[in-house]
Amino acid sequence: MRALAIAATGMDAQQTNLEVIANNIANINTTGYKRSRAEFSDLMYQTERAKGIANRPNQAAVPEGANIGLGVQTTAVRNLHIQGELSQTGNELDVALVGRGWFQIQMPDGTTAYTRAGSFNKSATGQIVTTDGNVLDPAVTIPTNASNITISQTGEIAATIGTNATPTVLGQIQLANFVNEAGLQPMGSNLFTQTSASGDPVINTPNLDGFAYIKQNYLESSNVDPVKEITELITAQRAYEMNSKVITTADDMASVVSKNLK
Repeated sequence: MRALAIAATGMDAQQTNLEVIANNIANINTTGYKRSRAEFSDLMYQTERAKGIANRPNQAAVPEGANIGLGVQTTAVRNLHIQGELSQTGNELDVALVGRGWFQIQMPDGTTAYTRAGSFNKSATGQIVTTDGNVLDPAVTIPTNASNITISQTGEIAATIGTNATPTVLGQIQLANFVNEAGLQPMGSNLFTQTSASGDPVINTPNLDGFAYIKQNYLESSNVDPVKEITELITAQRAYEMNSKVITTADDMASVVSKNLK
């Protein structure tokens, strides 16, 4: 019976949906995390009776046909790049992006990755790095005798060097933007990489031409809504149970047919 295969695709789809929701809930406190959403589409249809044509010679065209769907399939798991709430940390190297944009991160293999997590630190040489030790791009080095580090909304990094009364500009943060942020490839550790679907990065100074501005001493929280995730979790569970019930019912019906044929 086709119902068995159709319901099986439904159970598989809801299993995927459950895994996506579980990942969202697991990252509810991950800095800069963007929630994901599973998206589905129906499968091919099997035509029992074609519409719009005559099924027999010298007859009128059939106004409505009979098309039986064959189930559902997962088409995408979309990252929703919606602004998360800001949380104050008091750490002078913690920065949040308000608006569109990505920090550029230089990876050990020379490639560039992108992140919204602005929880930066200093390396042993004074370079600004991520929590995994990857260098912020363009690189900025903070001298050992620097104090009162400030990062402006436009990304200018300055600090007081030694006993100097006037702050010294140490570097400038540049942000990247993409035409299709949903096309970025997540690679873990709050990092994303460019793909052909995302398009090439557009680089600019923060707070200019639609780019995000920077807020020092803050971090962008995960944009996961706990209430929404629990609601979708219950919906996925109910859908899974209904598809399971379809399989049980179809199996019972098949058993009745088998008994009657004996």
